[in-house]
Amino acid sequence: MTHTTPRADEVPDVLAPAKLGPVALRNRVIKAATYEGLSRKGLVTDELIDFHVRHAAGGVGMTTVAYCAVAPEGRTDPRQILWTQDSLPGLRRLTEAVHAEGAAVAAQIGHAGPVANPKANRLPALAPSRHFHATTTSFTREATRDDLTRVVAAHGHAASMAVEAGFDAVEIHLGHNYLASSFLSPKINHRKDEYGGSLENRARLSRDIARAVRDAVGDRIAITAKLNMDDGVPGGFWLDEAITVAQWLERDGSLDALELTAGSSLLNPMYLFKGDAPLREFAAVMKQPVKLGVKLVGKHFLRAYPYRDAYLLDDARQIRAAVTMPLILLGGITNKAVMDQAMAEGFQFVAMARALLREPDLINRIAADESVRSLCIHCNKCMTAIYGGTHCVLTGPLIAQPPVRNAQP
Repeated sequence: MTHTTPRADEVPDVLAPAKLGPVALRNRVIKAATYEGLSRKGLVTDELIDFHVRHAAGGVGMTTVAYCAVAPEGRTDPRQILWTQDSLPGLRRLTEAVHAEGAAVAAQIGHAGPVANPKANRLPALAPSRHFHATTTSFTREATRDDLTRVVAAHGHAASMAVEAGFDAVEIHLGHNYLASSFLSPKINHRKDEYGGSLENRARLSRDIARAVRDAVGDRIAITAKLNMDDGVPGGFWLDEAITVAQWLERDGSLDALELTAGSSLLNPMYLFKGDAPLREFAAVMKQPVKLGVKLVGKHFLRAYPYRDAYLLDDARQIRAAVTMPLILLGGITNKAVMDQAMAEGFQFVAMARALLREPDLINRIAADESVRSLCIHCNKCMTAIYGGTHCVLTGPLIAQPPVRNAQP
């Protein structure tokens, strides 16, 4: 079954209440998952709670806590939240604080796979096949079947704990060449077993993870997934295969909505963000020898791409035409006109990131005046701020934090 564009009288108001699976949202705007750099030792901090309370108070329908790893070796930063009994009290405080502001809250769950930081985690990074990670100057370990069985189960466990912690939704990370996404990529996945070769085999892990999450939580909370449409590298996962995977995920019935993304944190991180590539700022926060590498060859890894509003829309339209399930449009959502366009073209939700880092109250301001436009200039210097607490550099740091190097954007 394919999707048809809604008639003019059927186009939803992006700022009106909506349902995402079993969850009622006050509007259709989602604060996208952007790694906050504010957790400590796998636990929630007051600063992390304040970060999401600001966005909730600013008017979004739902804010997304990123990134909550399902396994110790699946972290890009050793401070990141892990799903343990020790993390539950802080997570409950966070969800209660967001709910008090009238917003829903989601937890992004996933395993970073080859994007993980093995030196900081003191554990090998897992990947479909052995791979050299330039940022951490180390090789990944090929995941065994037992590893994959464990990771799938860990996603279900994380989703169950999210229910216990009071989250309204979980977002499964199937993008950016994190573990599930790396299996989708023919450039990274060179396996000869049931997880490699054909698209059906390469998609097996993503589908198994989504099923495990659905089996774990049923309809108690909403389940979304972030899926790459394009890795942004030659020979990688691309739109033609993404359409098929989206159709399989829809047929499986594991998801309430799909958020469409692009790019590879492993191979081409700027492909998702568009705009400037802040090479000088990245070099400034890196340790040697990565600092020198960024200075010498960073422009080949951190490529700049022209920015325009709704820059993922062209590809997302093709997914929209191929499935009927709710879709979340990400990428260059900065004003009411772009939001209205997304609704008119059949997308049910929009997700915003950098614009809300610049102005956490942007949705309240747009609700008061539809002509308001984001002040974000897409300089992408906020990406380098993740090492000490993510913030817009034009407004200054929220708090002073000790830096931790080599986390991935």
